[in-house]
Amino acid sequence: MQAPEGYYLALHIRFAAPLMMFQTYNARWIDNYTQNAYALRDPIVAWGIHRTGASRWSEIDLPDPFGILAEAATYGLKYGVCVSCGPMTSRTIASIARSDREFTDEEIAAATGIVLHLHNETEPPDKLTPAEIEALHVVASGERYAAGAARLGISESALKARLASARKKLFARTSAEAIQRAKDYRLL
Repeated sequence: MQAPEGYYLALHIRFAAPLMMFQTYNARWIDNYTQNAYALRDPIVAWGIHRTGASRWSEIDLPDPFGILAEAATYGLKYGVCVSCGPMTSRTIASIARSDREFTDEEIAAATGIVLHLHNETEPPDKLTPAEIEALHVVASGERYAAGAARLGISESALKARLASARKKLFARTSAEAIQRAKDYRLL
């Protein structure tokens, strides 16, 4: 297993929020981290925002005045690696942890490859087609599919196909989520 104590993955951080986020760290640590707003003070996050590449936590040279890393160690997160990639406007940051030893160079290379692959595969679109934008606008205005399709002069199945295409491009499960993401990315 690459990260016996878990991982954190924030894909395409834009406007201070990631497109997608996954974490498998100990739930008590996640709760503690969130309640104390550590993301705003975490030297690992700061390193990932300001640099790209990969580094063992022990090699990160940023101050930790709040003792976040020492506290993380009490939850089993003693050794870790941070991987950061992508432009500042769409940064991906991942962190993996273990309790027994430092990660090897080979493990770091493998983790870096996985993060780069996930970053590239989840790249948000730069634009939507005019038809997809129209479909999202119709649904955002509260129209039902039949009425929205009639308003656009297309079939209901064509409207649904446009929405499905927009959802896929935006990595959204629902049309509401697609509308929000399109707004967040300034595509609507």
